[in-house]
Amino acid sequence: MKPAAFNYAKPTSVGEALGLLAKHDGDAKVLAGGQSLIPTLNMRLSTPSLLIDINGIGDLSGISVMGGEVRIGALTRHVEIENSSKIAKHVPLLALAMPSIAHPAIRNRGTIGGSIAMADPAAELPACLCALDSEIEITGPAGVRGVAAKDFFKSLYETDAGENEILTAIKIPKIAKGYRSAFDELARRHGDYAMCGVVAHGKCDGDIISDFRLVFFAVGGTPVIATDAMDAMEGMAVNDESIIAAQKALDNDLETFSDLHCSATLRMHYAKVLTKRVLTSLVKP
Repeated sequence: MKPAAFNYAKPTSVGEALGLLAKHDGDAKVLAGGQSLIPTLNMRLSTPSLLIDINGIGDLSGISVMGGEVRIGALTRHVEIENSSKIAKHVPLLALAMPSIAHPAIRNRGTIGGSIAMADPAAELPACLCALDSEIEITGPAGVRGVAAKDFFKSLYETDAGENEILTAIKIPKIAKGYRSAFDELARRHGDYAMCGVVAHGKCDGDIISDFRLVFFAVGGTPVIATDAMDAMEGMAVNDESIIAAQKALDNDLETFSDLHCSATLRMHYAKVLTKRVLTSLVKP
């Protein structure tokens, strides 16, 4: 199929883009990398009267380190993050996750802002940002505001951003001394959406983990922060006993579902297998 007819605008500033959004009040779509939007247009799941191409807004691209945080502009391509020495040094979890996001052709065009704004529950980046206590920067008619990643993702494809707002940046705390990250997922083929995925982050003192984060994707309508499993591992040494305790806690944390790819039971099994993998990875020397 081909998209329904729409008008096209390419603003050169965030202010101009916001003006266009306000003028069309819910009947416009923002185009960044287009890797999620273009398919929905072609299938006529989205039929905006105006497509606002923000690729001409240079201020929305780039990776910078300021004080204790890394700021990533919303238009920064996945491939830039994947190849960035700043990301590898200060936010290694993103460097671990990037190769699992789709395929090189997608990563060459897709943007971090577009992925986050789409809020696909099977996407890797939302879970990573929740595990890292990141902040989403949103710009709208009232100015700039920040929303914690854990509060940004509301439900399936729904976020805290309003119709007349634009996601402009992501701010991530630099990894602190003694902290480590781990990432893993299971998909039918590399590059496909995961059937289950998990990210882990915490302070490691030998084999003892503290300030622990465990966040799943592709198991619900949003990234799922596994609070019971996190509590089970807090301050504990990673061993067979503690891993089993964390796996059992997932029965309370996760409400898995069945789909064309696997059953709810199999998805829960995958979650427990991946939990063991990331916990073991975190404390490897």
